[in-house]
Amino acid sequence: MNNSVTNTARLLGAGLRALLVLTLVTGVIYPLVVTGIAQGLFSNKANGSEIKADGKVVGSSLIGQSYNLPLKKGQQTPDADLKWFQGRPANGLGTNSVNTQYKLILSGATNLSADSKVLVKQVEDAKAAVVKDNSVPGYTVKPSDVPADAVTSSGSGLDPAISPAYAELQVHRVAAKNGLSLAQVEKLVKGHTEGRTLGFIGEPRVNVLELNIALKGLVAKQ
Repeated sequence: MNNSVTNTARLLGAGLRALLVLTLVTGVIYPLVVTGIAQGLFSNKANGSEIKADGKVVGSSLIGQSYNLPLKKGQQTPDADLKWFQGRPANGLGTNSVNTQYKLILSGATNLSADSKVLVKQVEDAKAAVVKDNSVPGYTVKPSDVPADAVTSSGSGLDPAISPAYAELQVHRVAAKNGLSLAQVEKLVKGHTEGRTLGFIGEPRVNVLELNIALKGLVAKQ
């Protein structure tokens, strides 16, 4: 009987010591080491790839934003603010219907098949809007000029970048709306065009938020 109690007490003591050691190692030491390395070597990425403007965090380089005008009375969908470069459509975003305490949106794709009439209508409407919005005196956009990323949403609906072709298509409109020369805006786009990662991964791209921050700074200097 005494041996049984002693063995049980010994096993419980060993289990408790193991629990305390593992809690210390995996719950305290390991997180501190990983956090320290991340903050020391990749602080920007570890903190969410934040983008700052005028000393304030205005977004993340990994998440796209909308550039719309305030909703008008009775309006369900806001109009695009055409003085800014526009990102990709976000047709896959849904509203949060589970926890309505917070105003959240749900990231996701449309999940519509290629032959879906709804998807075809979305693409046709988006293309017509791109042609109309970006056609300015002296420059008319043709439907064949509209790149795919201008009329389709990404898998997440939160793509922060657009193709150089879509950015260049918007140059004439942005220049006209902001009282800038075409050369100024074209230079801005070229300066914010990133190549393929490591030279072969992905496609060339333009981060819309970073481009619009630079645009705001350029307009302020006029």
